[in-house]
Amino acid sequence: MQIELTARDGHRFSAYRTGPKDAARGLVVVQEIFGVNGHMRHVSDHFGALGYAVVCPALFDRAERGVELGYAKEDVQRGLALRAQIPEEGVLADIQAAADALPAGARRGIIGYCWGGTIAWWGATRMTGFSAAVGYYGGGIAASREAVPNCPVQLHFGAEDHGIPLTDVEAIRAAQPGIEVHVYPGAGHGFACEERASFSAPNASVAAERTRIFLDKAMHA
Repeated sequence: MQIELTARDGHRFSAYRTGPKDAARGLVVVQEIFGVNGHMRHVSDHFGALGYAVVCPALFDRAERGVELGYAKEDVQRGLALRAQIPEEGVLADIQAAADALPAGARRGIIGYCWGGTIAWWGATRMTGFSAAVGYYGGGIAASREAVPNCPVQLHFGAEDHGIPLTDVEAIRAAQPGIEVHVYPGAGHGFACEERASFSAPNASVAAERTRIFLDKAMHA
């Protein structure tokens, strides 16, 4: 269901909520650069079915409300343009509001994809209150790889992701020997998105199971 949230700076924005409202564990699911579209609702519903209370905030609402993009070239360009209009402080404020909307007393985690993968890293390193963070193909992680995580982190990358060179992945590994970093042979950017041409069902399945096990362990009450 759609809900309305208010960030600490007064910005009002929408979010998709699913899963049991009284769950002992909650997740903030963070969008790609395509808005809270069908794929992000699908991801959110997946975690809701695993028993998590889920909130997926519409981060693009700071630039334009109600944006749901596909995965064509023009969608990529529009998504990048929208992302450029949103300051990092605004993103973090919206993530905090989403986390605050999870059930009181629940252990909180954050998981993000693409742009959201980088934001999940920010959630681990720039915020407190998360018990676990998972990032899928976050292109901005390498730039702040020296930051100190405040919770366990698991990262997923495609070996054939032309936007995130393996040299970046290895630099993250070297800077963060204590976190899980998984690389998927033959996988490109967006390999876990069933709506993309780069979707790789075998790799997505392995990554999903690794994610489930990691969250179960890191967020065990």
